[in-house]
Amino acid sequence: MNKIIALVGMPGAGKSVIAEHFKHKSYQYVYFGGITMKEVKVRGLEINPETEKIVREDLRKKYGMGAYAKLIIPEIDEKLKDGNVIADGLYSWSEYKILKEKYNNNLKILAVFAPPELRYERLSSREVRPISKDDAKKRDFDEILNLEKGGPIAMADYTLLNTGDLNYLLHQMESLEL
Repeated sequence: MNKIIALVGMPGAGKSVIAEHFKHKSYQYVYFGGITMKEVKVRGLEINPETEKIVREDLRKKYGMGAYAKLIIPEIDEKLKDGNVIADGLYSWSEYKILKEKYNNNLKILAVFAPPELRYERLSSREVRPISKDDAKKRDFDEILNLEKGGPIAMADYTLLNTGDLNYLLHQMESLEL
């Protein structure tokens, strides 16, 4: 069976940068956040941090804390037919447990870490969906308290420290035995 690498980390840590690198290595790509974006559009809402939060929490109320894993498994299974998969944006402990039970040793968790102030700076200056420092801090607290995000980060098979430039981050990634 092909393998899955699930990326986990707080907003602005660098998950998308790592995902792009894996895509260039011919990994099939799935994006947990795509579930939120699709649902925001289905509901006819404006895409912003507030509506995204509402949708994330509504989906978890409807499907449980493992909602995103349950909803993304069919896409992962389909992509696994064509090769290895990079799964961008694992959130909750429940999602981790569901994916680990289903894929067992074929699933590796890769955490990307950057300190809060650095992440807030990145998030406020990014071109797509920028958010203020205050909103980023609030989102951090919501994700840790309401979305069980700390568990998958703590249980990661590998952790990258994203405090330098892109070359530093990619060098760390290349040294991993995935």
